[in-house]
Amino acid sequence: MAEGLLTRKQLGLYRRLLHNVYADPSLPDDHRTRARGVALVMPRDAAIGGRSAAAWFRADVSSRTDPVVVVAPRGCTWDGPRGVRVHKADLTPDDVTLHDDVVRVTTALRTAWDVATLEPTMTAVSILDAMVREGHLDDRVFAAEVAGRRGQWRSTRASELLPLVDGRSQSPPESRVRVACARAGLPTPVPQFVVVDEDGRWLGQVDLAWPEAKLIVEYEGAYHFDDLQIVKDDERYLRFRAAGWRVIRLSSLDLHDLDAVVARIRAALAVEPSTR
Repeated sequence: MAEGLLTRKQLGLYRRLLHNVYADPSLPDDHRTRARGVALVMPRDAAIGGRSAAAWFRADVSSRTDPVVVVAPRGCTWDGPRGVRVHKADLTPDDVTLHDDVVRVTTALRTAWDVATLEPTMTAVSILDAMVREGHLDDRVFAAEVAGRRGQWRSTRASELLPLVDGRSQSPPESRVRVACARAGLPTPVPQFVVVDEDGRWLGQVDLAWPEAKLIVEYEGAYHFDDLQIVKDDERYLRFRAAGWRVIRLSSLDLHDLDAVVARIRAALAVEPSTR
């Protein structure tokens, strides 16, 4: 606008991301687009990091309204505009990679470290599960990284997260339920367990299972409530029950009260499974 290349009226056709940064309306209205906008105004030696960087590693759990995380070197005086969360820490060139040719993003390993130390446990495990699942993070390499950072800020917290990370989880809801069970002292469920009958015939793959208790927990997202999918799910659960398995079905509403979910699972685990 200052150079006369764009009028205020034309600017109104664009989506405002933050102060003085606008996006073409054809771009996705998501967290990654907002992060790309922040990258235009952050210091040259900073990088998109933490849960925001995870979007480049197919582990995006952030909504468009969540603050964009920027990692900036210690001593940096930039605190960012509204909608930006700046974390100041040591940041070396080896910690940064370039995406989309222009966006400075922390590497997968550095992103995992910042996620483990900055985010709540549920969120951190959901992101780390996805990064492992998508092949962007090797859990053994990350364990070595955490061990090498022993004594650093929140390194103990990162160490405590390691046993909870499991790349077999296919979604954040699965990760959250699994972590809730672990924190409540329940036996660890098997993610993406393959259920077979007594003759070894395949019956289906389920989100979480306690094989010895023959208990299944399934999270049902929005698509499960499509008419055709409802029929398929009902037939699937009938097969499981016929083979002696019990099924707890969870929706997004259930995840608002994980204590209640854990109580249901605890009660089910206390009951002997069917012997048929």
